Amino acid sequence: MRSDEFYMHRALDQARLGLAAGEVPVGAVVVDPNGEIVGVGYNAPVSGHDPSAHAEICALRNAGATLGNYRLDGCTLHVTLEPCLMCTGAIIHARVSRVVYGAAEPRTGMVESKANLFAQPWFNHRVEVVGGVLASRASTLLREFFAARRGQ
Repeated sequence: MRSDEFYMHRALDQARLGLAAGEVPVGAVVVDPNGEIVGVGYNAPVSGHDPSAHAEICALRNAGATLGNYRLDGCTLHVTLEPCLMCTGAIIHARVSRVVYGAAEPRTGMVESKANLFAQPWFNHRVEVVGGVLASRASTLLREFFAARRGQ
């Protein structure tokens, strides 16, 4: 089985595709229980005119289409940035088993920064979470994007 770092590098590759498209560089991959990447995505709300087109949502949609099922039991989502409220809800609804993320998102993160939605007792599905995987690489990509955007 490949490591979380291996898959996070693939998520970073997706983030770079988003960067090339002029989007905030966040990327995600969905990995099935056999270690195969079954879904990929990067942020695309601007180019797709879709406020829900976060990297996680795009990767979940792609994985659902690949597997022919919106339930992604046993799958792991690797994403370069801590998921927001919308993405956390979609992850739970999709029954993803595990989330691995890179950088924390201090303003909107719903895993550690603002709240831990995965730990709430009212959900009937539990998600294992690992944070901080290749966090410095993900943070650097985001920091450079916003610095260039602000002309700094």
